[in-house]
Formats: sequence, C-alpha cells, structure tokens
Amino acid sequence: MSPKLKSSITGTGGCGSSKGHVNNVHNKLNINEEYMEAFRTKSYMEICSNVQGHLRRTSTTKEEIFSSPLPSYTHLCDHLQEPQQEILSDMIKNCSGHCLRRCLVDYFDCSLEACKICGFLLQNVDQTRTLYSKIQKIIHLSNSSDQCGLISHELASFAKLANPLSSWTPVQFHQIHDRYELVLYQLTLTRKKIQRREKLIRLCKKAAGIAVTLALVTVSFGFLKWKMKSVNTSVLARGGAQLDAAAKGIYILNRDFDTVNRLVMRLYDEIEHGKDIAKMCVSNQNKQLLMEVVREFKINESCFVEKLRVLEEHIYLCFLTIKRARRLVLQEIMMP
Repeated sequence: MSPKLKSSITGTGGCGSSKGHVNNVHNKLNINEEYMEAFRTKSYMEICSNVQGHLRRTSTTKEEIFSSPLPSYTHLCDHLQEPQQEILSDMIKNCSGHCLRRCLVDYFDCSLEACKICGFLLQNVDQTRTLYSKIQKIIHLSNSSDQCGLISHELASFAKLANPLSSWTPVQFHQIHDRYELVLYQLTLTRKKIQRREKLIRLCKKAAGIAVTLALVTVSFGFLKWKMKSVNTSVLARGGAQLDAAAKGIYILNRDFDTVNRLVMRLYDEIEHGKDIAKMCVSNQNKQLLMEVVREFKINESCFVEKLRVLEEHIYLCFLTIKRARRLVLQEIMMP
C-alpha cells in the first residue's frame, strides 16, 4: 500500500500515543480527575438511572417498536425538569425587582434549552451506535473467508448513511456558548448593582446615625434615616444569593458544553473519515485495499466505542449540572 493511502486511512481517529499526546494528557490530568470524581457520585448514578428508566418506559408503545429501534426522547426534558416552567413563572413573579426577575427568567430558559440539547445529543449517540453496528458487522464478516462481496456491499451501505452528528456544528456550539456567556454577564452585572446598592444603604445608615449640629443637615439626615429603614436589606441579600447560584450554574454548564463540543466534533470527524475510506474502497474494487480498510476499522473499533461512551457520560454529567443548578436557585428563591 502506498504511504499516501496509508496516511489517508490512519490519519483520523487513531488511538496511538505520541509525545504531544502524552503532554496533553499530563496537562489535563486535574480536569480528568475532576470528571472521574463526578462520575463516581451517587447523584450521577441516579441521573443515569432516571434517564434510562424513562427512555425504557417511553419505548414500549407498539408504534415506536415497529417504527424505530431507538427509544423516544420527546418528553425526556419534561421528565427531568424540576419544577415545570409554569410553576417557575409563578415563583419568579414574587421575586423583588424587574432586573432580578428578568435574569432569573433568562437563566431558567437557558437551563431548559440546555436540557433539550442534551436530549438531542443523547439521541445522536444512540443513532451513532446504530450506524457503527454496520462497521462491527463488516469486522465480523472479515473473520470468515470469501466474504469480500458482502463486505464491499456493507461498506457501500455504510458510506451512504448520514452522519448522526452532522446536526451539530462548531458554529452551533459557538452560538450556544456565546448566549450563555451573555446570560452570565447579565447575572454578574445585576449582582454587582445589588452589591453597590447594599453598600450605599450601609453607608447611608451609618451617616444617618452621626450627630450633626446644623439644623438643615440634621433634618436631611433624619429623612434619609427614615428612608433607609423602609428598604429591606435582607431582600437584596436574597436576590444576590439567587443570582450567585444562577451564575455558578451557567458557568459550569458552559464549561461542560465546551467539553461535549470537542467530543462531538472528534467523533464526527472519525465517522466522516470512515465513510470516505469506505467510498474509496468500494470505488476501487481492490481486494487488498478492502482487507486493509477492514483491518484499520478493526484496530480503531475499541477506541471509537470508548470515545462514544465518554461522550455519553459527559451528556449525563450535563444533565446532572442542570438539575443541581436549578435546585440551588430554587432553594434561594424559596428561602423564607
């Protein structure tokens, strides 16, 4: 085989280690440990069980059994939300201040959107597994002699299938990232406004308690003292706590989505590369090339399956991040 062809086959998605790869692993060690710790938590196991249990229950209808081998993700987001958006709207109405209410509405809208995105991505993972079963069938056929005709047919079929991850592009993830960054900025900005107001109130109350000899100033400070007493600083503190919880949730979610983006794009490229070499193999009708392509699929099989598993785990982690963050914000809203 020519070096050019070999480079084409092995150029994407290999699992071989290199000096640069080792350095990257070393640099990301702390992040990987953080993720592994999250995967071991009881709450992570519960969210996985919750999602999988719901998908099994919603995939038992007669129509779905005959129409698709994949479970239904239609109501997954509704199932995971705590509480429903209608209840949230009523609760947020009781929050003090238009800016605070607007920020909380934006936060919960983002968390709802993120939950839906995770559901779609999880569906894409299942579709990718179904697609990759074609490759696994080809690998199985290669274990028998004189199966070149069937292998070529399966490769042609695989090459024609759509990439399940093609619905997600770097541009879309970039737009999601920018939107969440904007919401985070608004949350932080409103939080700073509340902090400045709290500081002003403390200064005014302190100033109002100072004895002033000038009558005019005494009257002014007396009025100011009465005015400041009408402001409930505990309400401002509660609003600040709500914004802090929302900002933390958005920040962590955005970081997790950045990781998911990298994982999706890496798998997308590998699928496209596999389709390309399958097309090349079918068009050449060369037995030696056919067996070389199958050999490369076999070498990379476990690596691809592992990467798909890692993506699925991070999607579940996003579900958990959304659930935890929403719960923390709700606790602050409901604080007596």
